[in-house]
Amino acid sequence: MNIIVLVKQVPDTESLLEVNTATATVNTENVKWIINPYDELAIEEALRIREKNGGGKVTALTVGPRRCESALRAALAMGADEAMLINDPGVEGSDALGIAKVLAAAAKTIPHDLIIAGMRAVDDDNYQVPAAVAEYLNMAQINFVVGQEIANGRISCEQLVDGGILVVDAALPVLLTTQRGINEPRYASLPNIMKAKKKPLTKKTLAEIGLLPDQVGSACARVSIVSLALPPERKAGRIIDGDTPADKAAELARLLKEEKKVI
Repeated sequence: MNIIVLVKQVPDTESLLEVNTATATVNTENVKWIINPYDELAIEEALRIREKNGGGKVTALTVGPRRCESALRAALAMGADEAMLINDPGVEGSDALGIAKVLAAAAKTIPHDLIIAGMRAVDDDNYQVPAAVAEYLNMAQINFVVGQEIANGRISCEQLVDGGILVVDAALPVLLTTQRGINEPRYASLPNIMKAKKKPLTKKTLAEIGLLPDQVGSACARVSIVSLALPPERKAGRIIDGDTPADKAAELARLLKEEKKVI
C-alpha cells in the first residue's frame, strides 16, 4: 500500500515568538522549527499500516521554503521511504486553499492508496488544508481518527465525535486526519537518522506539478491576515493569606463581594 503523509513545519511551541506588527507576520530568525505534532501521528500511523501490510511506500509531502527539508528528513528518519518538497516563490502568500491546491497537484504525481494528515497545525490552527486537499482530489475524507483497520480495499475508522466514537467505513483511496490517542510516535534512532540522509528527497516547482504561478500565491488568496499581535499580558495573580483553609475561604468570599462585587 502506498501512502502519502502531508507534513507541515511549524515553530516549536517552546520557542519565544516575536510579532512584526507592521507586516502582520512572526519574526522567524531565531525560531526552532519542528514537524507539526499532529503530523507526527500521521507519519507513525502510515508506518504502522506499511508494516502491518508487509510492504508499500510512505512518502512525506510538504510545501514551503528550503528550510522545510529538515522536517522531511525527520520524517525519513522516522521511517518514511521518500519525501517531496514543493519549493517555489509563487506559493508565497497562499492561503489554506492555495496550499491545498499545491499539495493536491503534487499528490497526483505520486501513486497512492491513502493520504494521512494531522487534524490541524499548531501554528495557524485552521483545520482547512486536509479537507481542501480531499476536495481537490475528489476523495472521501474522515476526520479526527483514533483507530483504523484496512481490509479488502476498504478502511474502517474510529472517529472522535462529541460524546463518543463513530465508526466510519469507506472505499480506498481516502484522506484521513489523525487525532491524539491514535498512536505514540516513535523516536528516530541514530542509524535511521544517518540512513535518512541518503533517502530520496525530491524538490519540485509549481510548473513541475502542473500549476501556474497565477493559480496560487497572495494574488489568489481569499483570506489574508489583517493584523497580528500577541495576547495582552495578564496581571499577576493574588494570593489569599490565612492561617487555615476556612480563613482563606472567608477572605476570598469577602474580596469577591466587597471588591469585585460578583457575589
